[in-house]
Amino acid sequence: MATCTIGDLSRREILKMSALTGVASVVSTRFAMARTVVPRTPEQILGPFYPLKPLDQNADLTRVSGRPGRAEGQVLTVMGRVLNLNGEPVRNAKLEIWQANAHGRYTHPSDTNPAPLDPNFEGAAILTADDDGRYQFKTIKPAAYPVGPHFMRPAHIHFQVSGRQDRLVTQMYFEGDPYNATDRILQTAGRTELLIAKLLPPTPEMEPKSKLAVFDVVLYAG
Repeated sequence: MATCTIGDLSRREILKMSALTGVASVVSTRFAMARTVVPRTPEQILGPFYPLKPLDQNADLTRVSGRPGRAEGQVLTVMGRVLNLNGEPVRNAKLEIWQANAHGRYTHPSDTNPAPLDPNFEGAAILTADDDGRYQFKTIKPAAYPVGPHFMRPAHIHFQVSGRQDRLVTQMYFEGDPYNATDRILQTAGRTELLIAKLLPPTPEMEPKSKLAVFDVVLYAG
């Protein structure tokens, strides 16, 4: 069987092969980029105040079942999507959420913060994302709190998100918090902008004086 060497090829054939190779390289690069369209959400620590009792399926943390009052503080609706690196929704993802109250205290026996507890706020729940990976819950904006004589943690909400294959522990922070820049836990995230949510005006369906925060969570495969 005859073989073909570079010396047997014309200049036109070589240029044609180079062009085809270049096109293949561009296509391959674009395919790789298409498969990684969104960055993964940075991990954060679980923290010492993960809830001890089973979490309720509850999308409204501003009220406690069986109690007539309502939680103190700025009412906040948090919504977003759970996605994989391809930007595809993670269906039926499980989201465990917990946070401090409007005074900066957790409903947890290990929290020694002298700030008051709120009897109408337990600050924890479990949610299930829909088929489009969407979730939504109502809560109050947590306050910052001290964790030492010279260290304040900025306001944040904890998330533990579990898909079919992956689990991610992270925290959502708030734009403009004065303690964000000095928080060692947040600053180890690298891409801190992926963890900081803006407080937006309410949609027509929300309470008039409430705020909206949009926070997408991106897992590896989902």
